[in-house]
Amino acid sequence: MIDDPAPPVIETATLADVDALLAFWAIAGENDARPSDSAPVVEVLLRRDPDAVLVVRADGRIIGTVIAGWDGWRAHLYRLAVHPDHRRQGIAHLLLDAAEHRLRALGAGRFDAMVLDGNALGTSAWAARGYAPQGEWRRWVRSAR
Repeated sequence: MIDDPAPPVIETATLADVDALLAFWAIAGENDARPSDSAPVVEVLLRRDPDAVLVVRADGRIIGTVIAGWDGWRAHLYRLAVHPDHRRQGIAHLLLDAAEHRLRALGAGRFDAMVLDGNALGTSAWAARGYAPQGEWRRWVRSAR
């Protein structure tokens, strides 16, 4: 009899995970049209909000992430990513369950997800979860540098 693998466990990332997160996002994240991630930026996030970055691990390696950001008014979801070898196994669903639970507990009444226009895989994942583009809004950005 073959043992079923243990179900994935959601954990919060720590400062010790910064290099692993960066390496993971280079493989699994949609990285077009975004500034490069850097260790100092991720470290600031983890120091400011230690519970924001949720991860799933397999064999000690990160195989899924989502950032569940809360500014006290709005809830933002970023960097939902699953390693290509582990997709279609419900990992994104588990991550979003945990992220939405966290944000609801903080007082969020609505969630928004950042998804690049050309990210077909991301678009289908968010749509399957019940998210939809909000046509009357457009994101405006400016570099802080």
